[in-house]
Amino acid sequence: MPKKEKVREMFDSIAPSYDKLNHVLSMNVDKLWRRHALKEIVDGTSQRILDVACGTGDSTISIAKAAGEGTTVTGVDISEGMMALVRGKAEKAGVAGRIDLKVADGEALPYGDGAFDRVTCAFGIRNFEHKEKGLAEFLRVLKPGGKAVILELSVPQNRVVRWAYDLYFTHLLPAIGGAVSGDKSAYRYLPASVHNFPAPKDFCRMMEQAGFTAVRFRTFTFGLCRMFVGVR
Repeated sequence: MPKKEKVREMFDSIAPSYDKLNHVLSMNVDKLWRRHALKEIVDGTSQRILDVACGTGDSTISIAKAAGEGTTVTGVDISEGMMALVRGKAEKAGVAGRIDLKVADGEALPYGDGAFDRVTCAFGIRNFEHKEKGLAEFLRVLKPGGKAVILELSVPQNRVVRWAYDLYFTHLLPAIGGAVSGDKSAYRYLPASVHNFPAPKDFCRMMEQAGFTAVRFRTFTFGLCRMFVGVR
C-alpha cells in the first residue's frame, strides 16, 4: 500500500482521540507555535488563505478567528475522519461561515494557479509521500507575492534536550497514545516521521528548489518546532 493510503487510514483511525492527545502530549505548547505562525499568515486585510493538511482544524479555526473582515479560509486534508470533526469545532468557535472544507490531496490541490494569498501547513508536510510535489503545489496556488508558512515538528540539537526528547517521543508517547487511541503503531509512526524530516537548511533548499524566494526559518522551544516561510 502506498504511504499516502497508510497515512490516510492511520489518521482516520486516531481522529476521535487526536485533539485530546495532541494537546496533552504537547503540553499545549503547540498553541504557542500556532500563534507565531498566525503573525506571518494574517495581515488584517481581506485574504484568501489555504490551510493544507488541516487535520481537525485547530489552525484553520485560529486563522479564521484572527483574519481580517472578508477573509475566506479553506481547509483541505486527505483524511475524512479528521475533517469530519472540523465543522463542529468551527461552529462552536463561531467561524463556520468563514471556512470552506474539502477532502483533498496536498500534492494535487484542486485549485487554480494564484488562487490564494497565503498557504499554510501545520505539522502535516512531514506526512507527504512526495514533499517536493507538495511544495510545488503550494507555490502554484499562491498569487505572486503570496506567502507559504509551514510549521513542523523537529528534532532538538542540544544533547540534553535531545535525550529527553528521545525518551519521551520514542517510549512514552507510543505507550500513552496507543493506550488512549487504541492504535500504538500510529504513535510509533509520528515520532519516526519527525526523525525522518529533512534538517532545517535542507528543507529550506527544497523550498528554494520548488521556486520560493526569501526562504527563512525560525526555531521554537529548544528546537521542538520550526517555522518555514517562503514567498512566491
